[in-house]
Amino acid sequence: MWASISLSTPSSLTFPPKSTTAGLTKSSFHGIRIGFVCTTRSSCQSKPPSLSVVVMAKREEEMKEIRAKTTAEINEEIVNLKGELFMLRLQKSARNEFKSSEFRRMRKMIARMLTVKREREIDEGINKRLSRKLDRKWKNGIVAQPPPSLRKLQEEEAAVEAEKAA
Repeated sequence: MWASISLSTPSSLTFPPKSTTAGLTKSSFHGIRIGFVCTTRSSCQSKPPSLSVVVMAKREEEMKEIRAKTTAEINEEIVNLKGELFMLRLQKSARNEFKSSEFRRMRKMIARMLTVKREREIDEGINKRLSRKLDRKWKNGIVAQPPPSLRKLQEEEAAVEAEKAA
């Protein structure tokens, strides 16, 4: 004879003990309880909903700011961010102190700006092949210059030297 299975809650499964037959003693086994089983990875490791809403709002705000810029401003900002990313890599290789979270933040900002740039190209009717060609021309036309953080550091050093000279 089969034992019946009863479900008390969706997250627990209980098997009732078999009834005792003649000549057998009662068992101390009272069933199995199976805890909550995570079906998807995101449901187990998800952040509180209020935190994800705040992050999404910040991201939307950043996208609005990027879309408000002209294409030339976006190109300039991309060059600056790539320079900053290069400086971070140099700091990492020299084993200086740096925030590792800046790598991801800068890459994401660059990706958002490139996305807005590509959206504008699509609106103008520029296909993918022509877009790649224009990107190559743009990249070849970039004049190498130090990133803003390095320029600021150089200006500060120049100011300190000017004070010493005076």
